Amino acid sequence: MKTFLRSSITALCLALLPLAATADDQARAAERLNELLSRAQTMTGGFSQMTLSANGASLQETTGSLALKRPGMFRWHTDPPLEQILVSNGEKIWLYDPDLEQVTIQQMDQRLSHTPALLLSGDVSQLQESFHIEVTGAGGVLDFTLTPKEADSMFDNLRVSFSNGVINDMQMSDPVGQRTNILFRNVELNAPLDDAQFTFVIPDGVDVISE
Repeated sequence: MKTFLRSSITALCLALLPLAATADDQARAAERLNELLSRAQTMTGGFSQMTLSANGASLQETTGSLALKRPGMFRWHTDPPLEQILVSNGEKIWLYDPDLEQVTIQQMDQRLSHTPALLLSGDVSQLQESFHIEVTGAGGVLDFTLTPKEADSMFDNLRVSFSNGVINDMQMSDPVGQRTNILFRNVELNAPLDDAQFTFVIPDGVDVISE
């Protein structure tokens, strides 16, 4: 009986070892990602974005500019002909569509898995609580794969890539299999930014929808 008990305990301990290693790896990956993201208290630059269907067909291609400031403030301006302006002051989000002459206003969802922009502008200290995180790469190039722990996340997984400590691109896959690739360019970190640009001034004559 004692021999059986010792064998069972040994087997259980051996079975738990990979789990412990995985947890340690994820903790180190989260710590490293937190370190890289936290370096940027502000960020400006341009982006190009491509959305692909589940079978790989191109659905939409856009370009634009962005400005981000911690905690929780961001401004994404997508260029014409699909122009949109997405602005957050950390509490509210404004989505302005000039073609529709419409502004949609909603409260900010502070969950990182529901607002991917918060990875770049919000409080990233809770990364490990929100995601399973893995990291690959070496030297100047690191790829982090984030899988949300919440079932109602707006994406199934998110990959964030850094080159020499600066974010290079993001790729999101949603529950229906669509993929969105965002490539950043001309990124500048920690330049002074005026908070005024993170509050949207509603143009005269547009429809306002509050959610």
